[in-house]
Amino acid sequence: MAGEASGRYRSTMSKSKDPSGLLISVIRTLSTSDDVEDRETEKGRLEEAYEKCDRDLDELIVQHYTELTTAIRTYQSITERITNSRNKIKQVKENLLSCKMLLHCKRDELRKLWIEGIEHKHVLNLLDEIENIKQVPQKLEQCMASKHYLNATDMLVSAVDSLEGPLLQVEGLSDLRLELHSKKMNMHLVLIDELHRHLYIKSTNRVGQRNKEKGKISSLGKDASPLPLIDVTNLPTHWKFLDAAQFSTPGSSSVREVSVLEIKEDMELDPEENSTVFMGILVKGLAKLKKIPETVKAIKDRLEQELKQIVKRSTTQVADSGYQKGESLSQENQPRLLLELLELLFDKFNAVAAAHSVVLGHLQQTVASPSSLYDGDVKLYDMADVWVKIQDVLQVRISQTVMHSV
Repeated sequence: MAGEASGRYRSTMSKSKDPSGLLISVIRTLSTSDDVEDRETEKGRLEEAYEKCDRDLDELIVQHYTELTTAIRTYQSITERITNSRNKIKQVKENLLSCKMLLHCKRDELRKLWIEGIEHKHVLNLLDEIENIKQVPQKLEQCMASKHYLNATDMLVSAVDSLEGPLLQVEGLSDLRLELHSKKMNMHLVLIDELHRHLYIKSTNRVGQRNKEKGKISSLGKDASPLPLIDVTNLPTHWKFLDAAQFSTPGSSSVREVSVLEIKEDMELDPEENSTVFMGILVKGLAKLKKIPETVKAIKDRLEQELKQIVKRSTTQVADSGYQKGESLSQENQPRLLLELLELLFDKFNAVAAAHSVVLGHLQQTVASPSSLYDGDVKLYDMADVWVKIQDVLQVRISQTVMHSV
């Protein structure tokens, strides 16, 4: 009987895998049956089936005890971790809310501290800048003494810009401001004088050195016939001068190979070692001082006077040379001395013209550079102006010499 009940129960279970369906079937059977005996029978079948399931479950537990234990422990561990994570997330959320509240309360104070930090950093930078500017006069004097004019110009312009900009309200720097401003206003005069010294003195000194190496023009013997006087009226209007390459010193580049924008000053070297580069440095310094128009005007205004000074020095040089040879300025020696003077002047004026070509190239590059402030407003001189002045000075000198000799 029990086996039949168990079989019927299993048959019902196999037909319906859904436990709710089985429960409904049992309830329907009990509700439709009027016989108590049938109900008891059904109850017995259920109890027997339950016991059977309980025994099967116990057997399965015994068979899979290790796996079941591991699964239970793993489940417990996972449950604990999830619980801990939830607690931690809850704590983090509470902390974030607390921080948000504190930051909101301290926002104004934090902004104030941030602004104070920026102000303190700015003050420290200003103090460092003031300390550096206080050393500018001494450093400037050293640079001017060593003729490192580009470094001196950069330092002076930067210091004056700072004193008239961020440090304008610092009353303790008023004396220094006036001193450096005065130096800046007069700095270009020094650079222009240096530029003229290289145009007319340094360039012609090299000519004198070459003439000393070659030796002076040999004097006439006592029995030689005197040279005839030079007829000024037959002199050509265009003198044949030497090539401008004479101006370049050994190892130096021509002006076409040297860009004034790329010229840099080496504090370890003699700045006047290469006259082409040094004149480029002077032009670059004048451009930083924004004095290119004044420079061009000074070159034009002083050109004729400087050429006359060269004639004067050369005349004295030729006369002293003749005196050292025991020659007198007699009528018979004047043609030879005049010829010697003209050859010396030709060499010197050629060197001066070459120097002007260098300076003019530097000026043209400076005015045409993208960073130039002039935009073609500066009218430069050209080499024709130089040659015209040279020819005028030579013709005047030759005319005066011939008139004195007549």
